[in-house]
Formats: sequence, C-alpha cells, structure tokens
Amino acid sequence: QVQVVESGGGLVQAGGSLRLSCAASGSGVSFNAMGWYRQAPGKQREFVATITSGGRTNYADSVKGRFTISIDGAKNMVYLQMNSLKPEDTAVYYCSADWGVFSRSWGPGTQVTVSS
Repeated sequence: QVQVVESGGGLVQAGGSLRLSCAASGSGVSFNAMGWYRQAPGKQREFVATITSGGRTNYADSVKGRFTISIDGAKNMVYLQMNSLKPEDTAVYYCSADWGVFSRSWGPGTQVTVSS
C-alpha cells in the first residue's frame, strides 16, 4: 500500500514564502515521479509542478520563476519552495506520487492561504 503525506502549509502574507514537503512510502515500490497540484475553492484541481526521479522538472506557467520543486530520491520525498506568494496561490496543495506503470497516489492535501 502506497501512502503519501504532505506538510508545511499555513498562512502567509503576500510576497512571503512557504516550503511544502511530501513523503511517499510503499513496500517494494519505486517512484517514477512526484509532483504538486492545487485546488482553490470552487475550482478544479490544477497542475503546479512535477519532477522525475532523474530530476527533470516541469512547471505551470503561473508559478514559473516563483516556485521550485526538488526531490530526495533516497528518502522518497519531494519539496515545493514557494516564493513571492500571491493571494491567487491560496489553495489546498496535493502531492502526487507516480509508481508502477500507470499508478498514482495522492496525499490528503495541505492548506496554503496567502493574505493580501
């Protein structure tokens, strides 16, 4: 069974920074990629950033230059450093972990609130 858990959310003023962490675990499982998605109230879940086990990254246009995703493959952990936060970044942030052929597991989410 694969488990994914996020941490690091909170309340921050516009222009501030937060660092999200995510730990994935699973017996005998190798994670191919991990990523971050977010869902604001009344909106659909949207892509934020992903990183492969080899370190290849991909970002949504809305966060390029402000957010940085990184991975610790040995610990199956992924991080999202968020700088220059804006009120529109307010959302529940979900961590995803890809494993096997087409399997993806999700964490329960962590709330990020950016006040203006």
